[in-house]
Amino acid sequence: MLIRSFAQRDLARLIELTIETFQPFYEGVFRPSTGEAIFANRHGSWRDDYQKQVAELHDPGRHRYVAVAEVSGVIAGYAAWSVDPARRSSSVEILAVTAAHRRDGAGTALCEHAFGEMRKLGAEVVEIGTGGDPFHAPARALYESLGCVQIPVSVYFRQL
Repeated sequence: MLIRSFAQRDLARLIELTIETFQPFYEGVFRPSTGEAIFANRHGSWRDDYQKQVAELHDPGRHRYVAVAEVSGVIAGYAAWSVDPARRSSSVEILAVTAAHRRDGAGTALCEHAFGEMRKLGAEVVEIGTGGDPFHAPARALYESLGCVQIPVSVYFRQL
Protein backbone atom coordinates (compact mmCIF):
# COMPACT_ATOMS: atom_id res chain seq x y z
CA MET A 1 0.00 0.00 0.00
CA LEU A 2 1.29 3.41 -0.98
CA ILE A 3 0.23 6.47 1.00
CA ARG A 4 0.82 9.75 -0.77
CA SER A 5 -0.27 13.35 -0.69
CA PHE A 6 -3.44 14.44 -2.49
CA ALA A 7 -3.15 15.46 -6.13
CA GLN A 8 -5.86 17.46 -7.92
CA ARG A 9 -6.41 14.50 -10.28
CA ASP A 10 -7.74 12.55 -7.23
CA LEU A 11 -10.64 14.90 -6.54
CA ALA A 12 -13.41 13.26 -8.59
CA ARG A 13 -12.61 9.79 -7.22
CA LEU A 14 -12.43 11.05 -3.62
CA ILE A 15 -15.84 12.66 -3.99
CA GLU A 16 -17.27 9.40 -5.38
CA LEU A 17 -15.59 7.39 -2.61
CA THR A 18 -16.98 9.68 0.08
CA ILE A 19 -20.51 9.40 -1.29
CA GLU A 20 -20.20 5.61 -1.64
CA THR A 21 -18.86 5.31 1.92
CA PHE A 22 -21.45 7.43 3.68
CA GLN A 23 -24.59 6.73 1.63
CA PRO A 24 -25.57 3.77 3.87
CA PHE A 25 -25.46 6.09 6.89
CA TYR A 26 -27.49 8.94 5.43
CA GLU A 27 -30.04 6.80 3.60
CA GLY A 28 -30.11 3.76 5.87
CA VAL A 29 -29.63 5.24 9.35
CA PHE A 30 -30.15 9.00 9.52
CA ARG A 31 -33.17 9.33 7.20
CA PRO A 32 -35.15 6.44 8.77
CA SER A 33 -34.22 7.55 12.31
CA THR A 34 -35.16 11.20 11.98
CA GLY A 35 -37.89 11.22 9.33
CA GLU A 36 -38.16 13.21 6.13
CA ALA A 37 -38.49 16.72 7.55
CA ILE A 38 -35.38 16.55 9.73
CA PHE A 39 -33.44 14.65 7.08
CA ALA A 40 -34.28 17.28 4.47
CA ASN A 41 -33.34 20.11 6.81
CA ARG A 42 -30.05 18.67 8.09
CA HIS A 43 -28.74 16.44 5.31
CA GLY A 44 -31.15 16.57 2.39
CA SER A 45 -28.33 17.64 0.06
CA TRP A 46 -25.61 15.51 1.64
CA ARG A 47 -24.20 14.43 -1.74
CA ASP A 48 -23.82 18.04 -2.89
CA ASP A 49 -22.43 18.96 0.53
CA TYR A 50 -19.70 16.34 0.14
CA GLN A 51 -18.84 17.58 -3.36
CA LYS A 52 -18.15 21.00 -1.90
CA GLN A 53 -16.49 19.77 1.31
CA VAL A 54 -14.13 17.28 -0.33
CA ALA A 55 -13.02 19.90 -2.86
CA GLU A 56 -11.93 22.14 0.03
CA LEU A 57 -10.20 19.53 2.22
CA HIS A 58 -6.66 19.95 0.87
CA ASP A 59 -5.40 23.47 1.44
CA PRO A 60 -1.93 23.44 3.03
CA GLY A 61 -1.94 27.24 3.24
CA ARG A 62 -4.82 26.88 5.72
CA HIS A 63 -3.22 23.86 7.49
CA ARG A 64 -5.60 21.37 5.80
CA TYR A 65 -4.22 18.16 4.32
CA VAL A 66 -5.29 14.99 2.52
CA ALA A 67 -3.40 11.72 2.14
CA VAL A 68 -4.48 9.05 -0.32
CA ALA A 69 -3.91 5.30 0.00
CA GLU A 70 -3.33 3.36 -3.21
CA VAL A 71 -3.24 -0.38 -3.75
CA SER A 72 -1.91 -1.49 -7.15
CA GLY A 73 -2.36 2.06 -8.45
CA VAL A 74 -6.03 2.27 -7.43
CA ILE A 75 -7.30 4.57 -4.68
CA ALA A 76 -8.24 2.49 -1.64
CA GLY A 77 -9.10 5.37 0.69
CA TYR A 78 -8.09 8.71 2.07
CA ALA A 79 -7.74 10.71 5.25
CA ALA A 80 -8.23 14.45 5.58
CA TRP A 81 -7.08 16.45 8.59
CA SER A 82 -6.43 19.95 9.80
CA VAL A 83 -3.93 21.35 12.25
CA ASP A 84 -4.29 24.36 14.54
CA PRO A 85 -0.64 25.32 15.16
CA ALA A 86 -1.48 27.91 17.83
CA ARG A 87 -3.35 25.34 19.93
CA ARG A 88 -0.99 22.48 18.97
CA SER A 89 -4.05 20.41 18.12
CA SER A 90 -5.43 18.66 15.09
CA SER A 91 -8.60 17.06 13.82
CA VAL A 92 -9.34 14.25 11.38
CA GLU A 93 -12.08 15.64 9.14
CA ILE A 94 -12.84 12.55 7.05
CA LEU A 95 -11.58 9.00 6.82
CA ALA A 96 -13.04 6.99 3.95
CA VAL A 97 -11.95 3.57 2.71
CA THR A 98 -13.40 1.62 -0.19
CA ALA A 99 -15.51 -1.40 0.73
CA ALA A 100 -12.91 -3.69 -0.86
CA HIS A 101 -10.18 -2.42 1.49
CA ARG A 102 -12.00 -2.13 4.79
CA ARG A 103 -10.50 -4.26 7.56
CA ASP A 104 -7.27 -4.81 5.66
CA GLY A 105 -5.26 -2.10 7.41
CA ALA A 106 -5.94 0.81 5.05
CA GLY A 107 -7.77 2.86 7.70
CA THR A 108 -5.06 2.19 10.26
CA ALA A 109 -2.30 3.11 7.81
CA LEU A 110 -4.06 6.32 6.81
CA CYS A 111 -4.64 7.35 10.43
CA GLU A 112 -1.06 6.56 11.46
CA HIS A 113 0.21 8.54 8.47
CA ALA A 114 -1.99 11.49 9.36
CA PHE A 115 -0.96 11.33 13.03
CA GLY A 116 2.71 11.38 12.01
CA GLU A 117 2.17 14.40 9.77
CA MET A 118 0.26 16.15 12.55
CA ARG A 119 3.18 15.59 14.95
CA LYS A 120 5.61 17.04 12.38
CA LEU A 121 3.43 20.17 12.29
CA GLY A 122 3.55 20.53 16.08
CA ALA A 123 0.21 18.99 17.04
CA GLU A 124 0.11 17.28 20.43
CA VAL A 125 -3.54 16.20 20.37
CA VAL A 126 -5.89 14.86 17.70
CA GLU A 127 -9.69 14.81 17.70
CA ILE A 128 -11.44 12.24 15.56
CA GLY A 129 -15.19 11.80 15.66
CA THR A 130 -17.73 9.32 14.45
CA GLY A 131 -21.30 8.25 15.09
CA GLY A 132 -22.58 6.06 17.89
CA ASP A 133 -24.85 4.03 15.59
CA PRO A 134 -24.17 0.52 14.25
CA PHE A 135 -22.97 1.88 10.87
CA HIS A 136 -20.08 3.63 12.60
CA ALA A 137 -19.10 0.69 14.87
CA PRO A 138 -16.10 -0.28 12.71
CA ALA A 139 -14.80 3.29 12.87
CA ARG A 140 -15.15 3.34 16.66
CA ALA A 141 -13.25 0.05 16.88
CA LEU A 142 -10.49 1.43 14.66
CA TYR A 143 -10.08 4.62 16.67
CA GLU A 144 -10.03 2.71 19.95
CA SER A 145 -7.38 0.34 18.52
CA LEU A 146 -5.27 3.43 17.78
CA GLY A 147 -5.44 4.51 21.42
CA CYS A 148 -8.12 7.16 21.03
CA VAL A 149 -10.40 7.78 24.02
CA GLN A 150 -14.13 8.01 23.41
CA ILE A 151 -16.08 10.82 25.03
CA PRO A 152 -19.81 10.05 24.72
CA VAL A 153 -21.86 12.83 23.16
CA SER A 154 -25.57 12.77 22.48
CA VAL A 155 -27.26 14.72 19.73
CA TYR A 156 -31.04 14.96 19.56
CA PHE A 157 -33.34 16.16 16.78
CA ARG A 158 -36.98 17.09 16.85
CA GLN A 159 -39.21 18.48 14.15
CA LEU A 160 -40.82 21.76 15.24
